[in-house]
Amino acid sequence: MVATLRRFPEAPCAPATESRCRTVIFEIAEAEMGVCDHPERASLRWRIISKPMKAFVYVSLKKSVLDPQGKTIHGALKKMGYKGLEQVRQGKYFEITLDGGLSRSEAQAEVERIARDVLTNPVIEEFSYSLEE
Repeated sequence: MVATLRRFPEAPCAPATESRCRTVIFEIAEAEMGVCDHPERASLRWRIISKPMKAFVYVSLKKSVLDPQGKTIHGALKKMGYKGLEQVRQGKYFEITLDGGLSRSEAQAEVERIARDVLTNPVIEEFSYSLEE
């Protein structure tokens, strides 16, 4: 497992000095400490941030809702000679990259909230999602 270890000053750095603080990647087996080269900030605290996660959200019409676009695609595929098609339903696909500041359970809750509140119309659509680290 790889994580990022960043130093955050208690008071915000000026933009010029903030960029000089190095981000240190470490593996759990051999953790390395980073160096911050602005000595006026003597008291620094460390915070571990995990790798970013990706959420894959699929939004589709509920089974009880007619899907005219899916029907049109289904008819076109049949006319083109494709066999074995029973039904075609269309939907939407979203890839969301989450920063490393969330645990897996927090990320799941956030993705569900985004999908429910923003990406779907709950009257006619439903969603499913998966998380990848």
